Amino acid sequence: MVYKLLYNLNMFKVFFLMILSYFLGAIPTGYLIGKLKGIDIRQYGSGNPGTANVYRTLGKGPGIITFIVDFFKGFAPAFIAMHFFYIEGAIEFSKGHWWIPITAGALAIVGHIWTVFLNFKGGKGVATSAGVFMAILPMPTFGAFISFAIAVWISGHISVGSMTASIILPILCFIYDASLPFRIMAISVCALIFYTHIPNIKRIMAGKELSYKYNKKN
Repeated sequence: MVYKLLYNLNMFKVFFLMILSYFLGAIPTGYLIGKLKGIDIRQYGSGNPGTANVYRTLGKGPGIITFIVDFFKGFAPAFIAMHFFYIEGAIEFSKGHWWIPITAGALAIVGHIWTVFLNFKGGKGVATSAGVFMAILPMPTFGAFISFAIAVWISGHISVGSMTASIILPILCFIYDASLPFRIMAISVCALIFYTHIPNIKRIMAGKELSYKYNKKN
């Protein structure tokens, strides 16, 4: 009886964490910042309410704030899951199992990309994914950040940096010998980032991709 009560309590906490993860990820940061500036960010630039479009449209300050908030939308639930609900090597599904941080992180990313607050049309998931992986796999994520910066510097496109980092992350997960479930998660998120960047890929191929310096309001 006591074991069953503890099991149910733990599963309730996990369930609450999952709900929190999605709705935290779903906060439309870029859209809200645009509204504070008197615009609907979806009507400017690429039309995406993510960090890159806020940066291009409203400037460095709003862009950085958007990135930081979106980053922590992913970092917070994944960090909580890793430090309070994860035990490396645990086999008990209800306590300490790897599915808890992975699901919490995935729901935060899904919430950002398909936010219930904007008719399930949100950002591209890059900043929130970065936050998730910084909590779960800090060293590979740090390396991915470096590759992002280099790619943006060379290409002039945030989208190129984002896709480059999404490729580098799974590679570094293998180099740092991350657990198999986390490697699979990194590969899956890489595929998801490329999916959300299909419009960017088309613009790059057509030579019409927006530079990160582009500012629609000026």
